[in-house]
Amino acid sequence: MEYKQVILVRMDLDLSIGKLAAQVSHASLDAALAAKKDTMIEWRKNGAKKVVLQVADLDELNEYKKKADAAKIANAIITDAGHTEIPAGTTTCLAIGPDKEAEINKITGSLRML
Repeated sequence: MEYKQVILVRMDLDLSIGKLAAQVSHASLDAALAAKKDTMIEWRKNGAKKVVLQVADLDELNEYKKKADAAKIANAIITDAGHTEIPAGTTTCLAIGPDKEAEINKITGSLRML
């Protein structure tokens, strides 16, 4: 069985590459720490697959958060501290999973890769 994690990034923020990388890293780690232990083990055993996807804005990001919550898939939404290029409190991205790839694809399968 395949496992993966997806990280959804808001495209309306126009983040620098470095800022985007940091936000994606925060999201990935926070969601992984929220996952069930056996899921984490399987995900890591199979390479800890991660895919970064695009969403248009905060409204779309929040819709995917609701879908992940409804499916009971571990997730983490990231809100920036505002120390660099965006205001404090700006929600930047959402990580969903790790979990079974088929379950995550039901939620995010229509999104485009970054």
